[in-house]
Amino acid sequence: INKNLYARDLEERIRFTYICIYNCCIYMYVEERIKTEQPLPLQRRTIIHLMLINNLIGEQMSQALKPFEVSLQQFNVLRILRGQKGKPANLSTLNDRMVSKMSNTTRLVDKLIAKGLANRNTCPENRRKVEIRLTEKGLVSLKAMDKAVDAAEKKLMGSLSEEELRQLNYLLDKV
Repeated sequence: INKNLYARDLEERIRFTYICIYNCCIYMYVEERIKTEQPLPLQRRTIIHLMLINNLIGEQMSQALKPFEVSLQQFNVLRILRGQKGKPANLSTLNDRMVSKMSNTTRLVDKLIAKGLANRNTCPENRRKVEIRLTEKGLVSLKAMDKAVDAAEKKLMGSLSEEELRQLNYLLDKV
């Protein structure tokens, strides 16, 4: 037996076993989800994994808000308005604080007004400035939404310890 050939074959078997174990235990989700048998480069895999997790979180949060007939973006606007502590916000303030910058804030506010969750007034001192506030109905509804969202967050993050959540946040802050 050629020792070099045997050594190389053994290395290949060990490497293959390592990849299989690694893929089955940790990596299987991403590769299985995108239906590839080829190992992905780590950076690409990480980005795809983050995108898949983002979609999962969005789906779960949307499901939690479905009974309230409010989108995740509308919920975000309501929370921003509550954070104003009774002071009005303008569209620029809402835009700056939105989690998703892809949203049409004017349209979101219009929908919240139509549902009676927010109101809009023209500023008496500057007619070009529009002030948006949370209504009492909006505040009450938001408290109920908070409970549903808290439950969804616990479900999503329940498999992670507090220390793991800190580590995850630390790593995500570095991106």
